[in-house]
Amino acid sequence: MSDNTTKEFTAASFYEYLKEGKFMGVRCGACGQLAVEARAICQKCHSTDVAWAEFSGKGQLATFTCISIVPQSMAEKGYGRSNPYCSGIVILDEGPRISARILDVDTLNPQRIKIGTKLQLDIEDLSENTPALAFRPE
Repeated sequence: MSDNTTKEFTAASFYEYLKEGKFMGVRCGACGQLAVEARAICQKCHSTDVAWAEFSGKGQLATFTCISIVPQSMAEKGYGRSNPYCSGIVILDEGPRISARILDVDTLNPQRIKIGTKLQLDIEDLSENTPALAFRPE
């Protein structure tokens, strides 16, 4: 297991943590602001007193859309007009919001998908090198 205090605040480090099964963000030591984005400077108070912080991976669905006109990478996975996928904004229990895929929902009947649904992180590997964030209903 790697020491989470030594990694740089970069997207590469964020993805390394995901590959290790950790959902990490950044907490500002000056104002307490939490951010999912790996930044060396707080986006709220501009302090450089930041440290990695692990998120619980739990949250709730704030909004969503079902996508049937898909990029090539998703078409190669079998998604399309007859098999759309769901993407949404998740409000993490710790406060920040993040865009992610929403798995295990009825994308052909989106009226059944409910705002406020409790979700749990599921790190899925959409490509060999870049894991993607996804959430499933608890």
